Amino acid sequence: MTIGIIGSGAMGAGIAQVVAVAGHEVFLLDQSATALERATAGIATSLRKLAEKGKMTADAATAAIARLRPTTNMQDFAGCGLVLEAIVEELTVKQQLFRQVEGVVTADCILASNTSSLSIASIAAACQRPERFIGIHFFNPAPIMQLVEVIPAVQTREGLAEEVRDLVQSWGKLPVLTKDTPGFIVNRVARPFYGEAIRLLEEGVADIATIDWAMTELGGFRMGPFALMDFIGHDVNYRVTESVFAAFFYDPRFKPSFTQKRLFEAGYYGRKSGRGFYNYAAEATPPEPNRDEALGRQILGRILAMLINEAVDALALNVASKEDLELAMAKGVNYPKGLLAWADELGLPQVLGTLDALYDEYHEDRYRASALLRRMVRANQTFFTHEPVVGNHQP
Repeated sequence: MTIGIIGSGAMGAGIAQVVAVAGHEVFLLDQSATALERATAGIATSLRKLAEKGKMTADAATAAIARLRPTTNMQDFAGCGLVLEAIVEELTVKQQLFRQVEGVVTADCILASNTSSLSIASIAAACQRPERFIGIHFFNPAPIMQLVEVIPAVQTREGLAEEVRDLVQSWGKLPVLTKDTPGFIVNRVARPFYGEAIRLLEEGVADIATIDWAMTELGGFRMGPFALMDFIGHDVNYRVTESVFAAFFYDPRFKPSFTQKRLFEAGYYGRKSGRGFYNYAAEATPPEPNRDEALGRQILGRILAMLINEAVDALALNVASKEDLELAMAKGVNYPKGLLAWADELGLPQVLGTLDALYDEYHEDRYRASALLRRMVRANQTFFTHEPVVGNHQP
């Protein structure tokens, strides 16, 4: 199958590298010849480095580079079996793009979006053949991150999601199927990792260094929430939070914080700008955490209960299977283990008790426990009887 990728930025170029290595001829489209040149050179450099490190042979790297076809002409997509866009997150722009693509490709060409936050149904609605449209959401950097969310729209024809899942698996990735709901799996379930950490900061329970310490040293997360938000960039992370909040009809569970909004407004985006929650100037002294274990356990327990509750609610609403929910969080954001398995380990009554205590104290809907969690506690049930899904969680 020949594949077309639209957009030669970091994500588009990364996806092009993945499918070229998997053996596909790839047309990489961009309006800018300069951007294409830069992307193609970057892919070639990346593949040669992999060969030098022994992660692929020099011949395989050369062959993958040869399969790349940079182009500024959409007509080159005429023979593609799949066209996937990785451009700006603006619905009208994506809709207009696919109207153009449909005028070029064959009737059986699969059309896909790499969107992380927009409705797949909304993009598909612009197409004459919406039944061949689907979401294929990679995580950045695409060549390294294993997880790919496969998202059928309500218009997607029966069986296409499974076909695409098998195709993505043939690329050496780990695909999960998810409903077309805001944030899909990862960007939905992960919101409390950021939001509840900021809430703890705003309440003065602990400072950023202490909260990050609790989550990494006691919880086993690779990065603390504040370091991770700074790494992602508040221009990205805050906007995703704002988008998910609006898409969920302003459900309080996903409410953004003024603390992060002010950083965003000030241009303090994190590492990329030199300042975010932390100061990244060369002369800056990193803050020291308070290593009080009792305080750390309180922080970890509260954030973890919120994360588990979101995963349970996603399961209750059939957003994804419990296996795919576990895989998504372990491999998509490298959580120490799947959240449902973690709930079993802690004990569901303990998780419910933490949530109910928070709700009793605040009387805010953000702390309402999932009905499924409450039912399982009453029935004395657990999520798994087998070993939990474990991710790569070296702190």
